[in-house]
Amino acid sequence: MASDRPTLPPVRLHSDAELARDALVTPLLARAVRLARWAGPGTRVGAGGELVDEQLPAAAEALGLTADEDGEAYASEAWRVAVDTGLVEVEDGEDDDEPGAVSTGENLALVTGGTPRDILGIWLDGLDAVFADATAPVLDDLAEVVGEDGRIDFELLDWNPEAEAEFLEGVLGNLYLLTVSEGGVGEGAVPLPALAASMIVPDDMGEPTDDVLEQVSEAMMRLDDQFRLLEPIGLVAYQPVDEALMAEEGEEPAPAMDDEDVTRYGMVRLTPLGLYGVRARMLEAGVDAPAVGDLTDKGADVLLDGLAFYPEPAARAETLLWLDGRDPVTAARELLDAARGADAGSPLRRLHCQQALALVGPDAEPAVREVLDDARLGGLARVWLAERGAADIPAPPESMIFWLAVDTIAAQLDADGDLEELQDLIEGLTGRHSGFFEAAWRVDHPATAEVLEAMGRLHRDKRAAKEARKAAFKARSRSGA
Repeated sequence: MASDRPTLPPVRLHSDAELARDALVTPLLARAVRLARWAGPGTRVGAGGELVDEQLPAAAEALGLTADEDGEAYASEAWRVAVDTGLVEVEDGEDDDEPGAVSTGENLALVTGGTPRDILGIWLDGLDAVFADATAPVLDDLAEVVGEDGRIDFELLDWNPEAEAEFLEGVLGNLYLLTVSEGGVGEGAVPLPALAASMIVPDDMGEPTDDVLEQVSEAMMRLDDQFRLLEPIGLVAYQPVDEALMAEEGEEPAPAMDDEDVTRYGMVRLTPLGLYGVRARMLEAGVDAPAVGDLTDKGADVLLDGLAFYPEPAARAETLLWLDGRDPVTAARELLDAARGADAGSPLRRLHCQQALALVGPDAEPAVREVLDDARLGGLARVWLAERGAADIPAPPESMIFWLAVDTIAAQLDADGDLEELQDLIEGLTGRHSGFFEAAWRVDHPATAEVLEAMGRLHRDKRAAKEARKAAFKARSRSGA
């Protein structure tokens, strides 16, 4: 049978042009661009490249915000992103008396004159900056962690930057997997408690202990802060935790959660741009995270192997992209040639070949008729022609009928589809052909014994199941296994 499944299903991303437009209108990047255009020779920055306090009211006003504490905080955050994404270049100042210089960054011109990939590259740099902020330590009382020299003593923070980053990456990875497993459209929001529990509660734990529940609650509160930071860069759509549920010290605890008010505990989903961003981070970390469209420029052999574990909607979309612009007859010949073979993955390749030929349409007929006499492809070809009501279809030899039956079941076993549908297929085949098992064990197919063993497990008729097991034993004895 075929090899193990890839870790992640393929994601269906929006086009680069759509994603770039989404990136430019995210609140944080849009503000960073506006500040980069506002900045000039008179803009003053401190020793770390940050805007000096005196500049913050003007920066907030340039963003159309009130020059109060909140407006200045938004302006400061947007300025950091402008610096980190190369929209502005800064020469750090020595101190407040000698502020640094500011100049236009090379990337600012790309906002209007670059390609969608250029813009997405800028956005990814911004995401990196926000991710770093989201995993930074929370300083509730700065005085407690400031040493005698006036600097922050990081040992007092009880903060592990690698562990913090790994935890948030894991959360985003789980959110990504949930999204792509549901078709990759990013429509379903996930309750924050469930997301936190996916990282804390062991898989084999039945009822979570009080200690574990406390850890989940703490993780929820941390994630609430982090998703509030990640939403303005467009990574997620987030409904924050209802502040009425936040129990302050000395007050009565928040009421227990029930099904009716689960949304009050926070709901989050990846946006289409967020899917792109999380996948980009995964690829950079060496994770195999396929996307629909990855196989478009590959050969038919790579296409059919790659589709082996794609969900049906993604497989169809990938195949249509592959066929687009190709000559139908040439494409059909390439698909049929790639479907040959007797290796473990060949039954599933032939199944995907048949499905791809259905998308080619009637133009594939000349190529299909060319393989009518092929021992491994002739049955597939006859089925394809019959489904289209074609004339002059030669009757298949009995050996081809049973070989196709074994090949079809082998493919469905590898596809790991609906169990009831597979059982119906097995029982339909055995019901149509009297003496099926007596003929099937003689079939010269590498998966014959495995298929018959599976039929013995899955057939709902006990007598037929017993016949299948006997046939499997004969097949193994015949092959010397």
